[in-house]
Amino acid sequence: MSKAILIIGESGNGKTTAMRTLDPKTTYYIDADKKGLTWKGWRKQYNDENKNYFKCSDSEKILKCMYGVSEKRPEIKTIVIDTLNWIMLDDEFNRMKEKGYDKWLDLAISIRAICAAAKQLRDDLTVICIAHSQTDRDDSGYMFTRMKTSGKKLDKISVESMFSTVLICRCKDAENGEYVFETQANNSTAKSPMGAFEEVEIPNDIQLVLKGLEDY
Repeated sequence: MSKAILIIGESGNGKTTAMRTLDPKTTYYIDADKKGLTWKGWRKQYNDENKNYFKCSDSEKILKCMYGVSEKRPEIKTIVIDTLNWIMLDDEFNRMKEKGYDKWLDLAISIRAICAAAKQLRDDLTVICIAHSQTDRDDSGYMFTRMKTSGKKLDKISVESMFSTVLICRCKDAENGEYVFETQANNSTAKSPMGAFEEVEIPNDIQLVLKGLEDY
């Protein structure tokens, strides 16, 4: 059974940049946003020639790719899907003229299938799913941060419930370039296995996350 991690955060809070410390030789990057990565030199690390980069937002093709990597690419230890939101939006836009219940049910099923597959691959694989967040405020002023979704069906599923590790990216000090992962709930859906991390906030370096989860 593969390990699955969900990383959420607002745009510009370091979600993609946190992946910069992964080894390109053992990483397969699925760029669902199709916008490229966010650090200097990434094109030399992830490309068609290296066979470790796939621009795609089609959920069926992504599922096929995930299982293909699991079965045929033993050198790959980490799969990154960046972001789940664009997979949702792509499906929604492609079917925007359709009306009715089935469209939203199909959308929920496709995202659920990707998240479920993230836990069903080769034992030595880790799948990192990246998504945007949204912060809701109620009438009393209480604020809560969770994954941003399309459609009420996905809200009912609660995507975060399918992951044992959910990290929230935050910019702690933009002036000094300090970005962190929130590892435990703080008016949010953040969570991680007990004892995996000593601090509620850790630097947004995915290698620190993988190291902390080694025993889990």
